[in-house]
Amino acid sequence: MPLLAVLLLAAGTYAFRLAGPLLGDRLTVSDRLRRLLAVTAAVLLVALVATGALTQGHGFAGWARPAGVLVAGVLAWRRAPFPAVVVAAAATTALLRLCGVS
Repeated sequence: MPLLAVLLLAAGTYAFRLAGPLLGDRLTVSDRLRRLLAVTAAVLLVALVATGALTQGHGFAGWARPAGVLVAGVLAWRRAPFPAVVVAAAATTALLRLCGVS
């Protein structure tokens, strides 16, 4: 990525983060909009997880990776410690690939 693009992204990110404290008192957000923004963030996170879990390059990633993500999701939902979630997901994926499931 060209240096100019990196610098522009850094400046934009900094300005965006600085705008919150500076404009927080001037803008009022309705409760409906707050709920909508929370739902929107959750939908974007789910879309990111689904894309990362199901695709590799331009195709399907195989069944081992989604199975690992599913194990991680269940353990996170059950409030397991984060290191246990990561190790269980990696172990599930590795064992499935070792057994020949791609």
